[in-house]
Amino acid sequence: MRTFIRLKNRHANPLPKEFRDQELRYAPELVATFVQRFTRTGDVVFDPFAGYGTTLAVTEQMGRVPFGIEYDAQRVEYIRTLLRDPAAIVQGDSRRLREYPVPLFDLCMTSPPFTERNDTFDALTNYRAPSAGYTSYLRDLAAIYAQIRQFMKPNARVVIEVSNLHGPSGITMLAWDIARAIGEVLHFEGEVVVGWDSYGYGYDHSYCLIFRAPDR
Repeated sequence: MRTFIRLKNRHANPLPKEFRDQELRYAPELVATFVQRFTRTGDVVFDPFAGYGTTLAVTEQMGRVPFGIEYDAQRVEYIRTLLRDPAAIVQGDSRRLREYPVPLFDLCMTSPPFTERNDTFDALTNYRAPSAGYTSYLRDLAAIYAQIRQFMKPNARVVIEVSNLHGPSGITMLAWDIARAIGEVLHFEGEVVVGWDSYGYGYDHSYCLIFRAPDR
């Protein structure tokens, strides 16, 4: 697989009006690229931070079996309108992953909720609860992926789309910090840099970090 790709950040379907000030989806073409590379028809694709359901909808359209978890109940209801199988999305907190009927999967693909170093709200609660700090956020992500590891089929891959953040308060090296944190529980296999026609967060590119289970 190429380690640098160019994509357009486009969506065929606009979000419902209640979400339109929260346009944080990655492009369906990005999902299709990795689903095509790492799975076959009938394989299972898991998204632990389902957001607005892009991974799940594209996966289902490509003949794979989707399953996702999303914290926000309103988003879950929206995702169910996109899927033939509404049971493929569960409302919940991925920090308690073992409480949900997560299937063994062939690919896990997501973009986790982003946070800056000085954010005062917890990204993993959809920014509703107070933050315990940036280090706690990274520790929670590592704990989530330690649980995810238990549901990986032998040749499964984990893909995480993330960016560093360049804002008014400076730079948060989010992509690199996540790579290090999750690299403690999964084997880091490499990254694909995605050049976008438009993106945000102060950059015009993001990283797709690729992991597999450690050698046993």
